[in-house]
Amino acid sequence: MENEETNQAADDSEIRVEKLVYGGDALARLDGRIILTPFLLPGEIARVETSPYRSGLLTGKVAKRLSDHPERAEPRCPYFGRCGGCQYQHARYPYQLDQKREILREVIRRIGHFEAPDDIEIISGYEWEYRNRSQFHFIGGELGYLEARSHRLCPVYSCPISSPRVNEVLAALQEMRQDRRFPRFVQSLEVFTNETDAQLNVRAERPVAKRFFEWAAERIPGLVKSSLDYPVGRYVYRVGHKSFFQVNRFLIEDLVRVVLPDTGGELALDLYAGVGLFTLPLTERFGSVLAVESGAGAVRDLLFNADRAGVPVQAAQSDVGQFLAAYDRRPDFVVADPPRGGLGKQVVSELLRLKPPRLTIVSCDPSTLARDLAPLLQGGYSLQKLTLVDLFPQTFHIESVAQLAL
Repeated sequence: MENEETNQAADDSEIRVEKLVYGGDALARLDGRIILTPFLLPGEIARVETSPYRSGLLTGKVAKRLSDHPERAEPRCPYFGRCGGCQYQHARYPYQLDQKREILREVIRRIGHFEAPDDIEIISGYEWEYRNRSQFHFIGGELGYLEARSHRLCPVYSCPISSPRVNEVLAALQEMRQDRRFPRFVQSLEVFTNETDAQLNVRAERPVAKRFFEWAAERIPGLVKSSLDYPVGRYVYRVGHKSFFQVNRFLIEDLVRVVLPDTGGELALDLYAGVGLFTLPLTERFGSVLAVESGAGAVRDLLFNADRAGVPVQAAQSDVGQFLAAYDRRPDFVVADPPRGGLGKQVVSELLRLKPPRLTIVSCDPSTLARDLAPLLQGGYSLQKLTLVDLFPQTFHIESVAQLAL
């Protein structure tokens, strides 16, 4: 009976927000229980409708906001609040950055059980029109993004965080999907662009006919048939259909600058190297550079990019953990840019065995970064610098660069 009364009382409750947490929600407490509610800011008071979530948590939906934070902003996007792409458009951008820094600190403290450096540098750029790659889902004859925590589609006709060229391609696709020639079995269409050319990556239940891409080329000027060339600094990178590339067109050069060490040496390893974004400039500082990447297409792109640039690079197509387990030479520097899952126990263990004197980790998830850093610090490394490079404005995603040394 007591639990029933508690749940009933929580159905429509007044809360005061304590803080923002990783994932984009605002955290508040009610009768000792945690409520996670989107689109609120710290200190704001709101009446929320709650429902059970998981592990004793509640989720809230704002029924009425009773106070406003001074950093609250008017969202630019008409789909904000429904579309699952952005979480922070209701906050002014400098405040978003401050909050991300505090979230990064909190996650490191909670998961890693150590304190982040006092000074976490923030590198940011223009907070709109930054995405060079966007994926649009095709469901029920409509094209758009998925709603938050849902498989329901939010149809979109423009996206303020996507680049002008992405939006041009989206407009063309919105016209095309109304034509009977548009394949109804398509699941998603991903647009990637260097702001001149565009690449269209299609995921479908079965192969899409060649004539669809020919038709798309007629409707989308500059559409490439295969790979796309993306210039960054003094290098040009070929990026194939299945190859990863950084998404923020304004901050790629800044990210490279932060990752590269001030001094060189004999040997550098680039782990999870992709198409060689860090590999190529590393050749300017190191006598030998070895890139490790599991994707066959990305390795082909990397070797092509190195050959075109005229720089000496070795590449190994391999799982990073398996490669390191069989590798015995001590590198002077290692950079690792793993996927969201982080390095993991095996890679961390092998790095502790190899003991490179300098190690830089590029992370897109503070939770896995904190998990990976803890044993490295216990193994003798010190965290020299932590930089937050805000590749994803208006969203909860946090990209950071951790520079370690023995």
